[in-house]
Amino acid sequence: MALPPVSVLGSIDAARPVFLIVMGISLMIFTWRLAAGAADWPARIMVAGSLLLGAGYSVLLPAYEAGLIPSIHQPALRDPAAAMGWHVVKLVLMNGGWFTFGLGVAIHAKILPHPAPRKAVVVRHAGSPPTPAHESIV
Repeated sequence: MALPPVSVLGSIDAARPVFLIVMGISLMIFTWRLAAGAADWPARIMVAGSLLLGAGYSVLLPAYEAGLIPSIHQPALRDPAAAMGWHVVKLVLMNGGWFTFGLGVAIHAKILPHPAPRKAVVVRHAGSPPTPAHESIV
C-alpha cells in the first residue's frame, strides 16, 4: 500500500478529524480537572455534558468525516432511515452535550444559583405539646 502524497496528508480534510479528536479529549480532561475538587451537582452536570461532547467530537464526527456513518447530505443514500437515525444521535449528543455542559458551568459559576431550601413550617394546635424540630410528625 502506497502512502498518499504529503500535500494530501497536510490538507485541511486530513487534519480536521485529528483536530476534532484532540478537541473532544482535551475538553473532557479540562472539565475533569475543573470538577475534581467538587463533589456537588454542578460538577457532575459539567462532567456529564463534557462526556457527551467528547463522544460526539472524538468518535461520532470523525466517523462522519471518514465516511463510516452515512450522512443525510449524501446525494445517493442506500439507507435513508439509518442516515436519519445517525443524524438524530448526532443532534442529541452535540446539542444535549452543550446544553448540559453550559448548565453545569452556569451553576458552578453562580450565574444560576441553587434555590435556597425552604424552612419547615411547624403548625401547633392549641393545647398540644411542643415537638422537637428533628422529630418527624406523621
